[in-house]
Amino acid sequence: MLPGQFAAAPKRARIEIIPLIDVIFFLLATFVLFTLSLDKSGGLTVALPATETSQARVSEGAVTLTLSVDGTIAWDKQRVTLDDFIARLQAYKQTTPEPRILINGDEKASFSQARYVIDEVRKAGISRILIETRIRPAGS
Repeated sequence: MLPGQFAAAPKRARIEIIPLIDVIFFLLATFVLFTLSLDKSGGLTVALPATETSQARVSEGAVTLTLSVDGTIAWDKQRVTLDDFIARLQAYKQTTPEPRILINGDEKASFSQARYVIDEVRKAGISRILIETRIRPAGS
């Protein structure tokens, strides 16, 4: 070093905050997308009946039929008339190699309505019928 020159100060370590923020936003976005994909019920929101023997369901590829308290039927999330319901069942059976129906019925819906829907599904030749329920907490 020459006389009159000063030694350079050692570089101090810095924490880069921008990459840290990028990683945090990536993790947040991943978490949000994951939680949105957890419940993929294709039907309308209803108060499901509770059972102790509920099992996990795979609703992918299945059509969800919602039976509401007021007696209406919904095909996935679209309310349909009885004639449209029967026509859609027949078309679904024709176009899908392994058709599956998921019944998403309100716990206060009429049993005769559920019986009617199950009967029409069977008449259309679809034998894979699932009934969606929620798990009742033990001891209640």
